[in-house]
Amino acid sequence: MEFSPPLYSATLIKRYKRFLADIQGDDGSEMTLHCPNTGAMTGCAEPGWRVWYSDSGNPKRKYPCTWELVQNDQGHWICVNTGRANGLAELGIRNGLLESLAADADIRREVRYGSENSRIDLLLSGNDLISCYIEVKSVTLLGDNGRGYFPDAVTARGQKHLRELMEMVQQGHRAVLLFVVPHTGIERVSPAQHIDPEYARLCREAVGAGVEFLALGCDIDANGIRPIRALPVDLLP
Repeated sequence: MEFSPPLYSATLIKRYKRFLADIQGDDGSEMTLHCPNTGAMTGCAEPGWRVWYSDSGNPKRKYPCTWELVQNDQGHWICVNTGRANGLAELGIRNGLLESLAADADIRREVRYGSENSRIDLLLSGNDLISCYIEVKSVTLLGDNGRGYFPDAVTARGQKHLRELMEMVQQGHRAVLLFVVPHTGIERVSPAQHIDPEYARLCREAVGAGVEFLALGCDIDANGIRPIRALPVDLLP
């Protein structure tokens, strides 16, 4: 997933109101970006860090530029645009990086499913395949020793998705929770028991019900984001 046109870089002043971030260019000028991330962004939005942003070129947009990447004080690259996670997930599947998921499957996005009226991120199907429902989560919260955590804030929506994945298994389908990890410092993933204990509990319940948990690591630089390998998932607290 290469950035075209290329990204622009600047220094982060602050992120605020969830969807906005102020930056300062190298020439001293200031601008407000759209921030496509509803999470807490802990460890991803410290003032003074280097950021990269895309320009839509659309003068009708109130904020035509979008925050894409940040580099933290340890030198790790992070993609803060959660809207890119589904594309990275599909690319990782197509490239055969997740062995349990068929690289040649038919993949549809945003298909309605479940009794709680959700849309599944990816639905894999094919002539010889059991339908596989894949919920994608973007992991950018780095803890100690290369461990990443999800979520970075209590997530009622994420809890609902786990219940619906379990429902799909009960109906005879496959169900997968896929953690996409666009953070070069994260080497393994765990549910954030210390942030949302109910979500962590539901993850363990989901494993017992037959839901599969996978993680996909990425390489990132100013030119693009590339899924490169499967990462381990640890579900025990």
